[in-house]
Amino acid sequence: MAEHGSQPVIRVRDLVVGFGTQIVLDHLSLDLHPAEILGVVGASGSGKSVLLRTIIGLIAKRQGLIEIMGRNLDSTDQPQFRAIARRWGILFQQGAMFSSLTVLQNIQFPMRENLRLSDRLLRELAVAKLEMVGLSVRDGEKFPSEISGGMTKRAALARALALDPQVVFLDEPTSGLDPISAQDFDSLIRTLQQTLGLTVFMVTHDLNSLYSVCDRIAALADGKVVAEGAMPVMLASEHPWVKAYFRGKRGQALGSQVLGSQALSSQVSATVPN
Repeated sequence: MAEHGSQPVIRVRDLVVGFGTQIVLDHLSLDLHPAEILGVVGASGSGKSVLLRTIIGLIAKRQGLIEIMGRNLDSTDQPQFRAIARRWGILFQQGAMFSSLTVLQNIQFPMRENLRLSDRLLRELAVAKLEMVGLSVRDGEKFPSEISGGMTKRAALARALALDPQVVFLDEPTSGLDPISAQDFDSLIRTLQQTLGLTVFMVTHDLNSLYSVCDRIAALADGKVVAEGAMPVMLASEHPWVKAYFRGKRGQALGSQVLGSQALSSQVSATVPN
């Protein structure tokens, strides 16, 4: 559960990011609280992935403040930034696995880059991460081209967890997955977050993910966060895009389905003897 009373793990203030004459993020502000899953949603081109990549230093900002774990990134040198970066893990869109390495070697890659460990210990740790995401050692011996899309996402998540991070960034984690695989992946994210105490920054367009795993949601439009809070806040928003997304036909159908499932669960619980 999110710890809103403590210092944010990530604090963004008045962030401006652009490419040429196009401003993508226009004085955007946002907090990520400890031990929460924050879902960042918005229309295509709204800047969701740009925000993620700017926070982790892959895209330069024009203006604003980014603090991660209490450190202002503007005042950190390269060794300090690398030390902070070791405390986060990233799952990029489509997994971004190294095609010339096996799954196990992909998971070992950040370990080899940051830790001095024997080959035996590297393998043991990589196997442990594989099992953590529901994959086998046999799966780990395969190349990315030899496994399914769902398995690729799990392998990429295992690599993101390789250094036991405090924060995990997920960029469209269920994109390209069938509904059952997407639901299973959502459940895996929630289980790992609860078990490991992770703080999760998840860029997504998947309504199911927003309903099932996110503690809080930030909706992006016009370069800013236009709605922020739990699902009831999204459903009550009168911003045109947020209203169309969450209260459109698909949003209403999913909302009714979720409420119906919760009501059924309550009825079943009420009939079970103590």
